[in-house]
Amino acid sequence: MSSEVIHKVSEQRSRNMSAIKSKNTKPEIAVRKLLHSMGYRFRLHRKDLPGSPDIVLPKYKTVIFVHGCFWHRHENCKYATTPKTRPAFWESKFNENIRRDRTNQNNLIKLGWKVLVIWECDLKSTNISNIRELFDMSFK
Repeated sequence: MSSEVIHKVSEQRSRNMSAIKSKNTKPEIAVRKLLHSMGYRFRLHRKDLPGSPDIVLPKYKTVIFVHGCFWHRHENCKYATTPKTRPAFWESKFNENIRRDRTNQNNLIKLGWKVLVIWECDLKSTNISNIRELFDMSFK
């Protein structure tokens, strides 16, 4: 018999977790609207690329990941908190996310793609003109 402890998850927690989306999140949609308003055309979630990037600009051989600070552990960000319940579980989960992100980004670079990461908190705190400049510089 396994020594693994099975934790009963409350219905409320289960409802909360099932409501978290991985595609078409508010930050992702905000970036897509900005790109579209700047005249850039793109593809979404291409499964043939490592990590199925959120936004793909084939013309510029560039992919964009729109990362949530909590799930992808944005360093020194107030949104990258660790839940107090079952901290070992969460640390393991977060470390695996970070490892997977690095692997996917490295594989994309090896394939000749430029990788941009936009953090959720940047969309909340940064002036949109800074993100516009980033895109203009990246796609030249």
